[in-house]
Amino acid sequence: MTVWVLGDQLDPSAAPLQSDDRVLMIEAHAFGDRLPYHPQKLALVFSAMRHFRDDLRDRGYEVTYVEAETFGEGLDRYFDAAPGDGLVVMDPPSHGAGERLRELVAARGGSLTLVENDLFLTTPADFDDWAGDADTYRQEHWYRHARRATGVLMDGDDPAGGEWNYDDQNRETPPEGWTPPEAPRFDPDETTREVIEFVGERYPDSWGSPEPFVWPVTREAARQALSHFVEVRLPEFGPYQDAMVDGEWALCHSLLSAAINLGLLHPREAVEAVEEAYEAGDAPLNSAEGFVRQVLGWREFVRHVYRRSMPELAEANQLDQTEPLPEAYWTGETDMRCLSEAVGHVRDRGYAHHIERLMVLSNFALVYGVDPAELDRWFHLGFVDAFHWVTTPNVVAMGSFATDVLSSKPYASSGNYVNKMSDYCSSCPYAVSKTTGENACPFNALYWDFLKENEERLRGTGRMGLMYSHVDRKDDEEWETIRARADEIRRMGRAGTL
Repeated sequence: MTVWVLGDQLDPSAAPLQSDDRVLMIEAHAFGDRLPYHPQKLALVFSAMRHFRDDLRDRGYEVTYVEAETFGEGLDRYFDAAPGDGLVVMDPPSHGAGERLRELVAARGGSLTLVENDLFLTTPADFDDWAGDADTYRQEHWYRHARRATGVLMDGDDPAGGEWNYDDQNRETPPEGWTPPEAPRFDPDETTREVIEFVGERYPDSWGSPEPFVWPVTREAARQALSHFVEVRLPEFGPYQDAMVDGEWALCHSLLSAAINLGLLHPREAVEAVEEAYEAGDAPLNSAEGFVRQVLGWREFVRHVYRRSMPELAEANQLDQTEPLPEAYWTGETDMRCLSEAVGHVRDRGYAHHIERLMVLSNFALVYGVDPAELDRWFHLGFVDAFHWVTTPNVVAMGSFATDVLSSKPYASSGNYVNKMSDYCSSCPYAVSKTTGENACPFNALYWDFLKENEERLRGTGRMGLMYSHVDRKDDEEWETIRARADEIRRMGRAGTL
């Protein structure tokens, strides 16, 4: 048998690599034509694959590395040299991908065995046993189950510190004059520079800047990034994880998601390192628990919800949202300080942290009325850590509330949230204190218009009672003014004049 290693399975400890020393890797390029993918996303995948190829060869593996336009073309060339060979691959998490690969191999006279993907902390059987025949899911319940099952941050049968969740300690804004530690930077080596040049030539229509490219592309670099996070950034990660600071793209976030999603770093390594730092007294519990909740809790949760909810999840649109993305998502040109900062971070680095993703980029698209599938495509093409299995539940289900499969309420807010968790509003020409009028914060009118427009669906929905008590206090004249302002903002969004 030959192990087929996919571009998001770059872990030398993966189970199939322990029993076979022949490896196939196919660097397929045509997928990058489907969307104008961020050049750093493409360069990261291809460079990581080439470095992994070289690492395997150094370890004594016999690696066949094929550069081709498609997997089909790559398999044609492989089976011309090795007719009838049997391949084994870890089942990829994206919907239907494993069966499509099996069909491609079978059509060329070979066989493909799909084995369990061991690059996660929990298995499909774990989640299915927990969920039973449910078709809606809540992360907090799963998170507690996963903590008990794995023993992570547990004190016997109880959670460390006596509480499961320390989110209420993780909503601070940094004091004036505070600056985050410098983000780790992994300068491109010769292989990565060659890949960046190739990507620039092969994909001239890609969206985003190819530089500065700072991402780890090897397992060694990924482990260095983990060490840097645990030793330097983790102590303040917890309290400031929901904060946004003008001019800062990374704050104290781990910046490990791309390395984990490619397989360069196993999520178990990251969780264990953070847990050890807490137990050694080098990190506060609210920081350790906040990170564990993101990885063991949320990342595992959305993987399983996606698996059980596709293909309907990708097409969900319970609020019937149809607006195209505002031009600002492509240009970054808007007077809205929060939106220009978040889009700029994605354009420049292929990254924005989770609060920018949820409470700026997704929140604005939600109250503006953007088609969930269009927002999902933008996230998928723009972020270096994006794969269909992770963006779709995050963007379609959580960010767009296009289904209640994993959330009981929409994550919609006015400009007040941004003002509370950032310093953006103080330098923004829009007034966060105003709902209507020429310089009123666009978030505000859109938010109230969103609640009114979707009242039939949302009134009575979990935790929405307080918001609709405010809706009930507005008279017809105020609603007409709000609707007029919301319509004006949408016209500005389409024209690129926000």
